[in-house]
Amino acid sequence: MSSGPLVVLVGPMGSGKSTVGALLAERLGAPYRDTDADIVAAEGRAISDIFIEDGEPHFRALEREAVRVALAEHTGVLALGGGAVLDEGTRALLAPHPVVYLSMDVEEAVKRVGLNTARPLLAVNPRRQWRELMDARRHLYTEVARAVVATDERTPEEVAQAVLDALELKDA
Repeated sequence: MSSGPLVVLVGPMGSGKSTVGALLAERLGAPYRDTDADIVAAEGRAISDIFIEDGEPHFRALEREAVRVALAEHTGVLALGGGAVLDEGTRALLAPHPVVYLSMDVEEAVKRVGLNTARPLLAVNPRRQWRELMDARRHLYTEVARAVVATDERTPEEVAQAVLDALELKDA
């Protein structure tokens, strides 16, 4: 039985969870896993297509199960989708794990993702919707996190180092 992931990354879309997660995995000599990628692989279609064709509640059910499975079996670095923390059961499952919230402000989000419509929850007035999503989620990210690492004006390498420092982890 594994003890679970070395690091779990949470945060809004565009905060760098995938990029930083891959860097952390490399530096720790551990595998990397992304629950959004797990869902895409299992469903054989993009997340935006799942939202459009089946709706957000169906996607959230898939996400809840993907996170449950990954937390139970993955031993490396795990990145969760931006909305995974919305589920109370998922938040409870995260409690014993070393979770890091990668935070950023709306201006950084604009720079990184351009707040484009490929993100299903940002299809109309993306800047306002991003702020509303963050107002609804920020406290949940903070609730599950052992550490908060700001990503604004930082390179992925700098963020990865800040995560290692926050969790007092050493490179492999």
